[in-house]
Amino acid sequence: MRALRFAAAAEIVTLVVLLANLVTVHHPAVSSAIGPVHGCAYLFVVILTVRLSRAARTRATALIPGVGGLLVLRRL
Repeated sequence: MRALRFAAAAEIVTLVVLLANLVTVHHPAVSSAIGPVHGCAYLFVVILTVRLSRAARTRATALIPGVGGLLVLRRL
């Protein structure tokens, strides 16, 4: 459960950084560095949810990009 909390936090923080970069200065270096981190955090959330939960709704909730991890934590 601790790993899921960390992955969900990383997912939302990296999403905020990517969106802030997009809205403000749009440095390609930031996007190329943070984008893969966000993708990995998203995949970790999905994989950990599948391992921790048997409920189909919870597993489907994990597939929502960006906020899926936080919603899964709320459901669990």
